[in-house]
Amino acid sequence: MTIRIKKISPVQLGKMLAVIYGLASLIFVPFFLIMGLLASFAPGPVEGSALPAAIGLGLGIAFTLLFPVMYAFMGFITGLIGALIYNLVAGWIGGIEVEVE
Repeated sequence: MTIRIKKISPVQLGKMLAVIYGLASLIFVPFFLIMGLLASFAPGPVEGSALPAAIGLGLGIAFTLLFPVMYAFMGFITGLIGALIYNLVAGWIGGIEVEVE
């Protein structure tokens, strides 16, 4: 039995990709924490200055919190645009055919 996908809901695909991209970005979180921790041990421009350590650690924590949110947002936008393009092209040439049993 062949089924043809004629239309994809842009908002639904956007939500799906936002969750998938957000979860996939969590792979990078430990690396941001490690990089921030290592940056906090880097020597500063002035001996005894604690500012570079705070900046390095702060940037690591900021990227840890913001990266999954930014990735999820971009996933939503990608899904939204991708579904709109698919719907436009599927109207011209037909949709994707899937064979199911």
